[in-house]
Parts: sequence; structure tokens; C-alpha cells
Amino acid sequence: MKVGIDAISFYTPAMYLSMEQLAKARNEDPNKYLIGIGQQEQSVVPNTQDVVTMAANAAEQIINDDNRAKIDLVIFGTESGIDNSKSAAIYLQTLLELSPRTRAFETKQACYGATAGLQMARDYVQLHPDKQALVIGADVARYGLNTPGEVTQGGGAVAMIVSANPRIISFDGNSAFYSKDIMDFWRPLHTTEAIVDGHYSNDVYVNFFKETWNQYQQITDLSIADLSAMIFHLPYPKMGIKGLRAVLPEATPDKQAELKTAFSFGSMYNKRVGNLYTGSLYLSLLSLIDNDDHLKVGDTVGLFSYGSGAQGEFFTGQVEAGFFDANRKQRMQTMLNSRRQLSVPEYESIFNSWPKIKAGDLILSVSDDDAKFVFAGVKDDQRQYLNRK
Repeated sequence: MKVGIDAISFYTPAMYLSMEQLAKARNEDPNKYLIGIGQQEQSVVPNTQDVVTMAANAAEQIINDDNRAKIDLVIFGTESGIDNSKSAAIYLQTLLELSPRTRAFETKQACYGATAGLQMARDYVQLHPDKQALVIGADVARYGLNTPGEVTQGGGAVAMIVSANPRIISFDGNSAFYSKDIMDFWRPLHTTEAIVDGHYSNDVYVNFFKETWNQYQQITDLSIADLSAMIFHLPYPKMGIKGLRAVLPEATPDKQAELKTAFSFGSMYNKRVGNLYTGSLYLSLLSLIDNDDHLKVGDTVGLFSYGSGAQGEFFTGQVEAGFFDANRKQRMQTMLNSRRQLSVPEYESIFNSWPKIKAGDLILSVSDDDAKFVFAGVKDDQRQYLNRK
């Protein structure tokens, strides 16, 4: 029996910042961002959205009466949690009107959290083939204004339905993983902005990729010749390119060209959204299946997941017959193309309006946010969410 991703969707708020405009405002050569980082645009998250509302706005695109009755597991991967005790999955379960007979919890290990959720969901459905799982990767990437990491900010949510006999991609359960206590990136409890050692983190990322890729080959006897595409966790597109370059010498010239082309298709959405942390790898998967005309049923795709601190995992999936959905692609293009471009001062104002850790009571105006699910503030230390049906 095959198990994997049966449906996938994405949501990001309706505003973005041009990286060319940001570079000019920071007195940088635009090519440093456009080419050196590989980023074109960056989604900007208003204070009326958080990981819960973005997850709900993504998931409601793929939840219907049929699968709502089958979903009894919700796993929410995030490193932008909104409570140190209560899971974001519980809030999401309520907003989506899922059954209370549902196991719902949150997973955290930097950008790896959604992959941990996906693997747990796969194992669960393997044992319960009549059930389905909802897996979320949602985050807000914040580093601060005028910081080296500013260009790698962003935000959004990827939602995935894991089921038996999936339409998009199936996983055989083989994977290679590697973890080590490393201080390349972290976010203390007292701040909404991350701390990162950028150059060190880049090196660790590539080393973990090579470690897990080599281990996976030993486990499975698979080689780079067997892959039609290799996609990566993409905090910014250039980081994935560094990973790919580390293994391209193993491939023939024709296979190198094929993998480079697939990477280009698999990073199209990421270039326009920015860093998603836990959702980044799966936005790349969505970009690949929506845009790569060379991809076909039965192809094997390699996936590398990385979470700073650090955890890496490499696994593969087989492309299934229903992987391409023209309506899903059109919806994605419409969402990205209809966003409003912000000026740099507008972006800075929105960034500074983000709720602080010790916010107290907070009332937010939601009139400028046209999303179905919104965050309306805090009352008596309880977050207030609205479902504007």
C-alpha cells in the first residue's frame, strides 16, 4: 500500500516587499540580493496573521466534507509558536471545525518540524489506511530591520493531507537522518527575532546534506542517476544551490543539467515568498509539481530537510498520477500576483507593529486583512481568532 501526500496547499499574506527596493534602501547592490541570495520578493506578514491563521487559510483550501470526516491526526510543525504550552494545532482544529476525536499536537526543531510531522503521519496512516492526517508547516521568519538576515525573512503556511493511495507523491519509509547540538541559529524565548551565525549555518547545512545523502545511498543502493529532481529546504534559494552543487560531480553532464533545471522549477515560488522555515521544503515541492513540465508519473524526487541546531533528513518520494492540478497552480499564481507591493517605509512600519512577547491585552484592526481567518488580538492573555465565513 502506498502512503504519501494526497493534497497540498499554500497561503501567504497579500503583501510583499521587492528585494530590489530593499537593496536600494539599504545602500546595497540589488544583485547581492537578486543573484547572491537568489531572492526576488519577500512576503510581509501583518499583525492580523500568525502561524495559526495562515495554517487555517492554507488548509481550508484542501479540507472538504469527505476528508474532514477521515482526518483524526493534526501535526503542526512550527518554530513560531504562539504559546509555550498550548499547541497551535488545537487552535487550528477548532478553526477548521475538525472532529474533537482528533489527536492534535505541535512539533518543533527549527525548520525540520514539518518533516517530523510528515514522517509521523506517514507511519500512522500506514497502520490506519482508512484515516488521514493533516500536516502543517507554518512560520514567520524575522531577523530584524537593517540586519544581515533581513533579506531572508518571509512567512506563510503549507498544508498537506497524508493518506493511503495518494494522488501527489508517495514515500516508501526509507530515510536517512542526522542530528547534532550546534548553535548556528536559535531564537530565545524573550524575542520574536532569530539569532543566526549565517556563514556557519551555511556550512552546517551543506555538511548535513552530504552526510544524510551518503547515508541514504548506503541504506537503499540508490544513486543520483535514479533521481529526476532533488529539492531542498530553502531559507533562500542560493543555499539550496550550494547543496546541489556539492553532489553534482556524482552525476553525468546530462543528469546534472536535468537536476539543475528541476531545481529552478522547484524554487520559483520560494523566490517570490522568502523564508518559510518549516514550510520551505514543501513550498519547493509545490513549486516543482506545479511548474516542471519534465516531471512525470513514476519519477523519483529526492528531498532534503534541515533544521538548525541541528537536524537533517534525506528521503525520496515517487510522483503519483494526480500530481499536477491546473486549478491549484492557477490559484497559486493568482495569490502571488495579486499581492500589494509595499514601500520600504510601509514594510518597516508593519514589521515594527508585530506583537511583543509581553503584549498584554491587544486589540487589532482586521479591516485591512481580507483573509478568512485572522488574529484579532489578545484578551486576558488569550489569543482571539476570527473565522469570517
